[in-house]
Amino acid sequence: MAPTPHLQVERLNKRFGDLVLFDGLSFGVNQGDRIGLIAQNGTGKSTLLNILTDKEGYESGNITFRNDLTVGYLEQDPKYKLGTTVLEACLHGKSAEYELKAKQMLTQLNINDLNQKVETLSGGQLKRVALASALISEADMLILDEPTNHLDLDMTEWLEGYLQRQTKSLLMVTHDRYFLDRVCNSILEIDNHQAYSYQGNYSYYLEKRQERINARSVEIDRANNLYRTELEWMRRMPQARGHKAKYREDAFFELEKVAKQKMQNRQVTLDVKSTYIGKKIFEAKHLYKAFGDKVILKDFNYLFSRYEKMGIVGNNGTGKSTFIKMLLGNVPLDSGEIDLGETVRFGYYSQDGLQFDDKMKVLEVVQDIAEVIKLADGRTMTASQLLQYFLFTPDTQHSYVAKLSGGERRRLYLCTILMTNPNFLVLDEPTNDLDIVTLNILEEYLQTFQGCVIVVSHDRYFMDKVVDHLMVFSGEGEIKDFPGNYTQYRNWKGLQEKSIKANEGSRKTKNESSDDNANSGLAESAIPEGAIVTKSGRVRVNNARKLSYKEKRELETLNKEIASLEQEKKAIEAKFSSGSLDVDELTKASKRLPIINDLIDEKEMRWLELDEIDQGNV
Repeated sequence: MAPTPHLQVERLNKRFGDLVLFDGLSFGVNQGDRIGLIAQNGTGKSTLLNILTDKEGYESGNITFRNDLTVGYLEQDPKYKLGTTVLEACLHGKSAEYELKAKQMLTQLNINDLNQKVETLSGGQLKRVALASALISEADMLILDEPTNHLDLDMTEWLEGYLQRQTKSLLMVTHDRYFLDRVCNSILEIDNHQAYSYQGNYSYYLEKRQERINARSVEIDRANNLYRTELEWMRRMPQARGHKAKYREDAFFELEKVAKQKMQNRQVTLDVKSTYIGKKIFEAKHLYKAFGDKVILKDFNYLFSRYEKMGIVGNNGTGKSTFIKMLLGNVPLDSGEIDLGETVRFGYYSQDGLQFDDKMKVLEVVQDIAEVIKLADGRTMTASQLLQYFLFTPDTQHSYVAKLSGGERRRLYLCTILMTNPNFLVLDEPTNDLDIVTLNILEEYLQTFQGCVIVVSHDRYFMDKVVDHLMVFSGEGEIKDFPGNYTQYRNWKGLQEKSIKANEGSRKTKNESSDDNANSGLAESAIPEGAIVTKSGRVRVNNARKLSYKEKRELETLNKEIASLEQEKKAIEAKFSSGSLDVDELTKASKRLPIINDLIDEKEMRWLELDEIDQGNV
């Protein structure tokens, strides 16, 4: 049976002055499609969604929705009329019958004061209210612009599961690569004003996109070779251009269009030399911080090491941003001391740091900080060259800040931080509104950064690639240090939750068995702690055991195997980033990487199981 079309876009054209966004853009959305829209910042992702929902016009083309199709839309920056309550905003355009559903969805998204006025909400809270409104609608198709922005990790994973269970068609802009991989069954890429569709998830898209780029590069190379020959003919034989040569002249100009195309290689290496940092970084001693009854830190102690890369995770409101502001001296401690090393030079990327003069040119913003920065090999890089690394073309560099998109402003802000040559980067949600290409560049930069890094982020893929360990904020001053990346932490947490459920089931079984044998004369108080009563009434003590010799050897082997697999994984990821793989090598590496990930997960789970026994926790 042929799929039911929900939306068809044909030959769409859109420009802002001299800036061309779409030139004959065409694509379709069918029933059941879950499409992730990918494009560089400033190339029109949000504009396209606004066009589709009649919030913005276009020059030409056709947009056709199925008759009677209903559409729910989550804007990137939702706005509501002043005085509107949270519940009213969520129910906007819906009948009162939706009230219970709205309350449940808002609670799930950690919005609890339903009578609060929208003008008192933060940007993140407003986005979550709008997300709840879109999700409770009974629309046939959802169009979502950055749905995971301002969601903590638990909410993001909940939303993943929610959308996976839906039968609605979905067109979504997001830079969360794990989210793309797990939710979407198709990727739509906008590149060079055109749309390219890939029938698979994000991992499949990466493989096929590289094949497309390789094939296009070959086509451009061939066109260039032929162009040189034809150009020579055009110059040599002006008298021969009669009506019989007109077809060749027309073909020449078509060939010229192809030959002058550029396949931009966005996989760049930014090896900036950081300022020298000494052995002493900072030591936190007995830190306390609370806002009324809300405890942020409670006798927190930590010694930060040289070249350490720490990730901070936790639900919204647990104090992650407050912690780094205290470290930077922007928020006072209630008590305690932070002993900072003399050589530490912070570079701070904050959530509210995007404050530019819209009348300045992009290049001027960076040049106001420094004209050049030093590279690790002794060379220097100008402000213009740094901007090019972060995908600002010469034309964009000389245009005004006012013309930049939200994502481009984030990129510019990042450049201003790096231009100061810091040796300790503190990044508070750096991934919000950055496109995937920029995220890859930033990840590569941080992996080779010869300094210290603290990152607060809800981007799981980003955290997996960048950090050495996690500081987990659980609320009420409870903070734990986890020695691994985010995926390893989630696996460990899942194992802990299973263990707790198993123990609860065991206690329930024990209690039921005790009740069944109450007449056996066995007093409950006489049962040793941790013992299990069998159905026959006998007591079996469940003592913690030590690892056997065989299990100890297995634990040692697992340590080596996991380390080896991690090295192989890093090597494959480095090859992906290099952009030097041919199609066969790319295909082979793409097939091997998920196998490695599964092996790592499997062996880490077994390692955790044995380690818990070894530590006497089972």
